[in-house]
Amino acid sequence: MDLIFRNVRIDDAKPLMDVAVRNGKITDIAQTITATANQEIQGNGNVLVPGFVEAHLHLEKANVMQRKANRSGTLKEAIAVTAALKPTLTRDDIRERSVQVLRALVQAGTTHVRAHAEFDPAQGFTGLDVVLKLRETLRDVIDIQVVAFPQEGILKLPGMKAMMVDAMERGADVVGGIPYNDVSPLEHIDFVFDLAQRYGKDIDLHQDFADDAEHMSIEYVARRTLAAGYQGRVSVGHLTSLAAVEPARQARIIALLREAGISVMCLPATDLHLGARGDSHNVRRTLTPVRALRDGGVNVCLATNNIRNAFTPYGTGDLLHIAQLAIPACHLGGADDQATVLPMLTSNPAKALGLQNHGLAVGNDADLVLMDTHRVSDVILDLPARLMVLKRGRVVATAEHRRSVVF
Repeated sequence: MDLIFRNVRIDDAKPLMDVAVRNGKITDIAQTITATANQEIQGNGNVLVPGFVEAHLHLEKANVMQRKANRSGTLKEAIAVTAALKPTLTRDDIRERSVQVLRALVQAGTTHVRAHAEFDPAQGFTGLDVVLKLRETLRDVIDIQVVAFPQEGILKLPGMKAMMVDAMERGADVVGGIPYNDVSPLEHIDFVFDLAQRYGKDIDLHQDFADDAEHMSIEYVARRTLAAGYQGRVSVGHLTSLAAVEPARQARIIALLREAGISVMCLPATDLHLGARGDSHNVRRTLTPVRALRDGGVNVCLATNNIRNAFTPYGTGDLLHIAQLAIPACHLGGADDQATVLPMLTSNPAKALGLQNHGLAVGNDADLVLMDTHRVSDVILDLPARLMVLKRGRVVATAEHRRSVVF
């Protein structure tokens, strides 16, 4: 064996276990593994979990908050501020900030990330090309799925249709879209689906990001998904408008999403910050209805979206921080609810990203995180140190958590 974790907690209802790793795979899980390994880690009852999966992140515009401020805190100004800033971002600058974020993700236990990389006629492919290069140079440390993301729209900008095709030719993994920021949301969606089918790629849309429900297109997305036979291959981020829909219609939409196998990414750090800016009292939470989606059988994920920019003026890249924010904001603190949150960082986004070998089971990739806490149910509550992070069996991050108290 290459490595064995001894006496780790993988299930609160079961005894401590040993977990063996060889050639990047989990090869055995048992109470006692009699074999030895080149490296043996004494777990001492600490929790071992699958690597976290960051399902929705913007790398190339992270950590630019100090350069150009969003003074109103609105989505409209965030888009405008960022559009003005993007042409000034150089390749070296984007790479430096992206690596900074990726380093933080790995240290926090993230082993996969889906990165939405922007391009348009004003900035060209600088950001996309940097992220594509990082996908290759860091492939032994973190898996990066790259989304071709047209933040400024497709139809309203001359040349953007051709740029979308070019982005796929350059090697993007997923076709992105943003229907609400274009002249015709439905034509935008049609173009995205046609392009995805042409290249055999999955789809990830920024969808219905508004406080109200007047201009939703999610039902069209779901029907287009079913017509294309794309069940399980479409994800949507934000979807805050769904919270504004009256209950009966909301239930019908959720049933349609379940039928279409569409995954929903809740982005609480951004959506709480930008949403309901026009409300003077009884201020809305402006989050997609996570509980209703979950209970309706939809695959729900929690994700970061942005870090320290005009869209989200805070963030560390630690998905446990996002989960702690979501628990009160999405009413996930009930006794039966808390156990559903950790999967929103692990198995649910793994499903959304189409990962085939993720999870703590024999035969899967050894993408694992050793946590400095003794109960799986406390992983989010404790915000424990990530003592060790493995990527396909390789140790890619370690940390020490030293405690000292006088009583």
